Amino acid sequence: MRSIKLTTWIMIAMILGIGVGVVCHGQAPTAAAAKEIAGYFSLMTDLFLRLIKMIIAPLVFATLVSGIASMSDGKALGRVGIKALTWFILASLMSLSLGLLFSNLLHPGQALGMPLPEVGAATKLSTASFSLKDFVTHLVPKSFFEAMAGNEILQILVFSLFFGCAVSAVRPGGAPTVVRFTEELADIMLKLTGYVMRFAPLGVFAAMAAAITVQGLGVVTTYGKLLGSFFLALAVLWMVLIGAGFLFLGPRVFTLLKLLREPIMLGFSTASSESAYPKLLEQLETFGLSNKITGFVLPLGYSFNLDGSMMYQAFAALFIAQAYNIDMPLMQQLTMLLVLMVSSKGMAGVPRGSLVVVAAVLPMFGLPEAGLLLIMGIDQILDMARTATNVLGNGIATAVVSKWEGAAVTGAEAEAPLKMVVTS
Repeated sequence: MRSIKLTTWIMIAMILGIGVGVVCHGQAPTAAAAKEIAGYFSLMTDLFLRLIKMIIAPLVFATLVSGIASMSDGKALGRVGIKALTWFILASLMSLSLGLLFSNLLHPGQALGMPLPEVGAATKLSTASFSLKDFVTHLVPKSFFEAMAGNEILQILVFSLFFGCAVSAVRPGGAPTVVRFTEELADIMLKLTGYVMRFAPLGVFAAMAAAITVQGLGVVTTYGKLLGSFFLALAVLWMVLIGAGFLFLGPRVFTLLKLLREPIMLGFSTASSESAYPKLLEQLETFGLSNKITGFVLPLGYSFNLDGSMMYQAFAALFIAQAYNIDMPLMQQLTMLLVLMVSSKGMAGVPRGSLVVVAAVLPMFGLPEAGLLLIMGIDQILDMARTATNVLGNGIATAVVSKWEGAAVTGAEAEAPLKMVVTS
């Protein structure tokens, strides 16, 4: 009953958090007082997220190295990597295209009619981190320990890739001692993940209470059209992702969706992909996927397969253009789509990374950076939705790549782990 019980507690925590947030927002005499109250809730959220961050780096390293080392040759590694990147690129293009399509169909920002800001008006978001030179340089860690300390998943991935290949090639049959160490470390980290997840309902409650205390439910009415349009576009994206999963996994995709409920709710309520990573990895293994596939594909997906964030970037850019009545021809929109596609890679480790990418791209197409101020007020709600979508997309992508490799169990074997979770 542990899995079902945790899901129930998370749902209860979300509802209680919304209720407490509404009360606190109504009782707070000023906006400053509301932020102060929210700060106490955020303390609980911060502690939970720190617990998550505490286990992310060793978990990624152990699962990735053991997964790479268990592959018999470099051809298998390259084959899995190519399949994964192919899925990531196609999913990213689909997400961006749907964002452009629904923005043009629904025009969520058209009614605002904002005057153009003065030249030079901008937000405080730094865009320097997304120049091509800095991004490529950032790929390679200056120090493995610095990358671990900073939870730089992309840098940990690069080091682990080299380290895992070296472990496999050091002698015939690899280095069994190191392989066993990383496999046992992965098992220990997954057990530790179970301990940390017991605090998830508290973190979820505090995150929801803090967000509603500051924003209030009234923000939904003020930005109703933007929220409704974005959520509708995300719903279509979910159907496309689930449909694509069904093509490769068949009816088992619905079993996968049941297992993904917990990591999706964690991602939604905390607006943090990191908070969902350990549970997502655990649930994919419960689904029956091979450790060597999940340990390699999932960290890669966290850097290159952020479907919800990709859609948000296209949506946000066109929303700003519509709000300021700036006409963008179709070819310009398609060019922006490709720029966003390239610029967004590696943004997972940057706080509010989607906003930073949008801020970097806006000036390229004559759109005012100050337009980001229009959506910053509700970015927490948008971030929750896009994070949940990122979790779903990475879960399905990992399962499909595993299926392509013939590493996913099927039939009765696949259902056995699920039955153990439900009946234990």
